[in-house]
Amino acid sequence: MAEKAEETGHVPVETTAPVFDSSAIGHGEDNLPLEDMLPGGWKYKVLNSRFGIYYASPKFQLTMVALVCFLCPGMFNALSGMGGGGKQNPTLADNMNTALYSTFAVFGFFGGTFVNKLGVKATLSFGGIGYCIYTISLLVSEHAYVPGFNIFAGALLGVCAGLLWTAQGTIMISYPHESSKGRYFAWFWAIFNMGAVIGSLIPLAQNIHQKKAGNVNDGTYIGFIVLMFCGACLALMLCNAKDVIRPDNTKIVLMKNPTWQTEIFGLWETLRYEPFVICLFPMFWCSNWFYTYQQNAVNAARFDVRTRALNSLLYYAAQIIGALLLGYALDLERFRRSVRAKSCLAMLYVTTMVIWGGGYAWQNYTRFETDRSLDEVTGLPVNPNALPALDWNSSGYVGPMFLYFFYGLYDSLWQASVYWFMGALSNSGRRSANYVGFYKGIQSAGAAVMWNRDANNMSYKAEFVSNWIMLSIALVCATPVILMKIRDTVVLEEDLKGTDETAQDVILDFNAKHAGDA
Repeated sequence: MAEKAEETGHVPVETTAPVFDSSAIGHGEDNLPLEDMLPGGWKYKVLNSRFGIYYASPKFQLTMVALVCFLCPGMFNALSGMGGGGKQNPTLADNMNTALYSTFAVFGFFGGTFVNKLGVKATLSFGGIGYCIYTISLLVSEHAYVPGFNIFAGALLGVCAGLLWTAQGTIMISYPHESSKGRYFAWFWAIFNMGAVIGSLIPLAQNIHQKKAGNVNDGTYIGFIVLMFCGACLALMLCNAKDVIRPDNTKIVLMKNPTWQTEIFGLWETLRYEPFVICLFPMFWCSNWFYTYQQNAVNAARFDVRTRALNSLLYYAAQIIGALLLGYALDLERFRRSVRAKSCLAMLYVTTMVIWGGGYAWQNYTRFETDRSLDEVTGLPVNPNALPALDWNSSGYVGPMFLYFFYGLYDSLWQASVYWFMGALSNSGRRSANYVGFYKGIQSAGAAVMWNRDANNMSYKAEFVSNWIMLSIALVCATPVILMKIRDTVVLEEDLKGTDETAQDVILDFNAKHAGDA
């Protein structure tokens, strides 16, 4: 049992605290039933002992978070995936997204401070509200000229999304054991992107006969608003991290008494503890950089409304496939974790060259050639000879359809790799929150720059080239971290550094729990 505990990295070698091996639930005479190992109360009432599921278990909480993201950012992605926020002219959405990712960058970077201080429940629920208001502003803009409201909604969503995604990432990489972090990502990403897949069916069904470029209808926006509000309400039913107990009866490493001062200083402590994480910052920066090009320069620029909805559906379906494949591959225990990390890096090098190489062959049109907008003064087409919007019945559609599918697959591979790399550096909930905060903040700063460039009519070719070059450079920068800093395990003593907790706070004493039973 002690050897098993040491291998997981969650129990210090010298501790004498008893540890329950969840892999042996119900097996052997020396193992107590899971129900007897957990504290009392409804949060710990076992729903499925074989899989270690109860309300305050990591699996149950991750599923709830995934459903929140299914309803909030999942629906947002379905709307954004059509390009231009569902509008033919992407300028308004570009400006809103510039505001969004500008505030997202700030609140994402410092998101770990808020999550550690306020808890995951409050930050997730507040985060969900921003998605509703953002979509409401798009609906209002269909009937009135309200640029101030639109920009405000974008900026507010940046604040909300920064908190929501930091809380989500903290749960995803700190709740599971080292041996299951890839699977946790796969489960979350599959459920979350199923929201975008189902969300894509809304505009697809409502615009099924619209074989021309244009805007989605009001019903599409209303459907998204209702679902997003449900997601914000669902977040209120979560447990905070301090109440979560793993099936092996270990808790999440946190600060027992966090203050604003300790959590702000904790950002510096995180960098001091592992300065090599800075080498991952280029991966963070470009992890949302390609969305602008894919959604606006490819999907919105070249396809009619119903085909844009179909492309978006395929894009997010590919995300589910990629997340499940890579997530489970990253947890293959027959290979050491350091070997899996290097293999993952090699895979990213190959897919970056192959998929974006295919994109280079497709990118043979200009922004002016796809401009189907009308002149505000004359009402005539700006470019009477603009390329026609492709429909799924058009000849030559199959090639770009598969390209867009693989763009979605690539996105899931990139995101899965980044989350897994961060999770491999630490099991601490506090440090993980700061890692994810850095990730979301820097990611959003990059996205803000790219949305702004698109709003200022950066050429499609330049957008494409910037993606391919930056992704390649990011992999080169990340290589030292993968080769030198990802170890086969992280011991508990290292995770406790920078917190006010001890091993006894993290490992429940079952003998004490049952001392009065005799």
